[in-house]
Amino acid sequence: MSFTSEVKNEVALKTMEGNDGRAELSALIQLSSSLSITSEGMSLLVTVENAAVARTIIRLVKDRYTAEINLFVKKRMNLKKNNIYGIRIKTDVMNILEDIGLYGSSGVLDKPLMKILKTENNIRAYLAGAFLSSGSISSPEKPNYHLEITAANLRHAELLISLLARFEIKAKMIERRNKYVVYVKQAEKIGDFLRVIDADEALLNFENHRIERDFTNQFTRLNNIEVANEVKVQQAASLVLKDIQILEEGDKVRFLDQKLQDVVALRKAYPEASLKELTELYRQQTGNEMTKSGMKHRFVKLHELAMKETGGSA
Repeated sequence: MSFTSEVKNEVALKTMEGNDGRAELSALIQLSSSLSITSEGMSLLVTVENAAVARTIIRLVKDRYTAEINLFVKKRMNLKKNNIYGIRIKTDVMNILEDIGLYGSSGVLDKPLMKILKTENNIRAYLAGAFLSSGSISSPEKPNYHLEITAANLRHAELLISLLARFEIKAKMIERRNKYVVYVKQAEKIGDFLRVIDADEALLNFENHRIERDFTNQFTRLNNIEVANEVKVQQAASLVLKDIQILEEGDKVRFLDQKLQDVVALRKAYPEASLKELTELYRQQTGNEMTKSGMKHRFVKLHELAMKETGGSA
């Protein structure tokens, strides 16, 4: 089962009542239905691919209206051959559309009337309905986080963006195959959206995977940094050892002051040691303190002497 299906199944189990149920149904009807007018009258055909979502629509309609409903199931003719759940609302259609804010004096509306979205809970329910109808979330196991809801039209997409913004979820919009898609890519904001629609179990699953991935990524970054630092240490040590070799070949080391001779001996004895490690070794062996800056200064001095020995070509 996909993560999207898990989220939808969980959200569909939440029982919305009163105006919250009306708000959820408004989104479900607008995004999943088509209106038809025949000699037999006006009807709404609602089609969804999730059985739990279909049950939610039927329950919301039956709880609020006395409409006649027919349910049918058919197979989608594609590679996956998923079930398509069809719900035909045959009576009371105009009353339903008016009640859920999708029909007004100018006819069928491209977004619901604001009476549907009076309270924060109404908005949460509406966003839940929108996701149940046309939303999807990429699996938290995948590297790229992505939440999207396909809107009914441009104005509806703008409405969804503004509703998400009320919960500090910044969404963007793209046009894809003549449809407007509202999407969010930030993992933290996708988690916020799951909180908004009360998908608590899905949120826990999502956050667990996110934390695990973030930990793994951070560990990898730290490991890469450690490797890079180790390479730098080895490269720097190699250059110092080359300078020492030049000075030894010119029999210059024995004429250096004692501190420089001690540093030469340490670098040769511990070619893989870092500056910090060398300063500690210097203290242990000589009883004198030397800072990392002091150690580096002496390496620079050795390099200058090696340059003189080779006429500036070291």
